Amino acid sequence: MISALEPAVLPESVRSRFVDGVNGLRVHLLEAGQPGNPPVLLLHGFPELAYSWRKVMPALAEAGYHVIAPDQRGYGRTTGWDPEYDGDLASFRLMNLVRDTVGLLAALGCPTVVAVVGHDFGASVAAWCALLRPDIFRSVTLMSAPFGGPPGLAATATPDIHKALAALDRPRKHYQWYYSTREANADMTHSRQGMHAFLRAYYHHKSADWVGNQPFRLGGPTAAELALMPTYYIMDLDRAMPRTVAAEMPSPEAIAACRWLPDHDLGVYSREYERTGFQGGLQWYRCRTQGVGSGELQVFSGRTLDVPSMFIAGAHDWGIYQTHGAIERMQASVCTQMRGCHLLHGAGHWVQQENPADVAALLLTFLRG
Repeated sequence: MISALEPAVLPESVRSRFVDGVNGLRVHLLEAGQPGNPPVLLLHGFPELAYSWRKVMPALAEAGYHVIAPDQRGYGRTTGWDPEYDGDLASFRLMNLVRDTVGLLAALGCPTVVAVVGHDFGASVAAWCALLRPDIFRSVTLMSAPFGGPPGLAATATPDIHKALAALDRPRKHYQWYYSTREANADMTHSRQGMHAFLRAYYHHKSADWVGNQPFRLGGPTAAELALMPTYYIMDLDRAMPRTVAAEMPSPEAIAACRWLPDHDLGVYSREYERTGFQGGLQWYRCRTQGVGSGELQVFSGRTLDVPSMFIAGAHDWGIYQTHGAIERMQASVCTQMRGCHLLHGAGHWVQQENPADVAALLLTFLRG
């Protein structure tokens, strides 16, 4: 049986344990603060773990909160999910991921949380948690991935963006559809450069350390506009992700100077993904690109997210603009109690790791307000 995360890799106030019987899962979680204090739930994205919240958790716990960060379905030391490409894909659909969070809180004896906070794909889960069960999730903070609202009921004809991307003078493909291919997991798990070097290049390429991350609003959801984004989003047609990010591998000097993700911290990620591979997280993308579960989400078409909400992202994060119009819809109509939209300087996509002090300060102000 998989053991808890060793204390040596965690801040002193953060502990690791398991919770059994959660929607078919044995959930591994990180925890800080005292049970019985107001609970805050933190949901990570791809390719991260509960460990991505290690720098924020102590500050929230010190302020009097019970902080809970699980390895979500498909990730880390949580077990009970199907790891096969041809396995139970539907268990990774958004509605079931919300069920995972509700089941975890029930198992922990938490009838409500004062906030659910989600980063990257975890922001999608957090948004749906707050939209579907505002009685449980009393407020929500979304990080790096704006929530554009539930899908509409009417099917609309759209151009084949993938055909258009492939037809560009420099042929391209969308990373989410690459992640949905059968080959993606093996490409990344068994990359030529090895897991540690692959993740180093991947995290660097999407951080503020990469000088090319100077995002701006795109003119529209066309192939030509999408191709203005970096290659970790709109990839060269003939390249897998390891080769894509290898071109931007930081120098040994830059790695040594990286304070937000030193090698011993990166080693936690690389050891976990060497053991599990990436297929669990990639199943989330397959559900999105293949529309698995989208019909049940359409039931909530037009529904707004009505609990107090906040958005945080790095100012150097292209994720803010990758879905055309989402950040504008989120602020204008989807989140009816939006309390702030903050873009933090000195941070790219991994905002809670690159700038944890400002993230923690914003969360505490929001929670107290």
